[in-house]
Amino acid sequence: MSVFARVGAYNRKDDDKGTKDESEPGMRIEQGIDVSLTQAVIDSQALVDRVTSKESGAIVLFLGNVREMTEGRQTLWLEYEGHEELALAELRRLAEVAWDEFGVQRISIIHRLGKLELAETSVAICVASGHRKEAFAACSWLMDRIKETVPIWKKENWADGRAEWVHPSGGEFAG
Repeated sequence: MSVFARVGAYNRKDDDKGTKDESEPGMRIEQGIDVSLTQAVIDSQALVDRVTSKESGAIVLFLGNVREMTEGRQTLWLEYEGHEELALAELRRLAEVAWDEFGVQRISIIHRLGKLELAETSVAICVASGHRKEAFAACSWLMDRIKETVPIWKKENWADGRAEWVHPSGGEFAG
């Protein structure tokens, strides 16, 4: 079963009609901000396609993947849980701040929930802007803030049979 939740796109231009996103029937991706949570494998090319426009001179894609070794311990898999309504609202708030602060054109963020195997993508951030400097800065800033404030927790399942729930930066929503 696949769960997909999306907060509506944020549109800077009142006259922009947006574009239809064929990857999610019934969803509309408008120029602006798109945030979502999913239990399905993240399609990074679809994310790039969502932010691509003729106005963008730069597109930066960040993929956070499940790694095998963490601080000398072997990870077998991760589990992500989150407060979905609050997580979507916080992802959107962060994207709006990045939009204003860095002057980018489009932002798309998707975060996985559920069980993830090694090398699977847990979070993807894609930012489009007129120039690379703004896109890189916004993408980096977003990932740092997501780790600090979004109410999503991960459970590290170690090779030694132990497991541990963590929130990377011990932020406001750390459990």
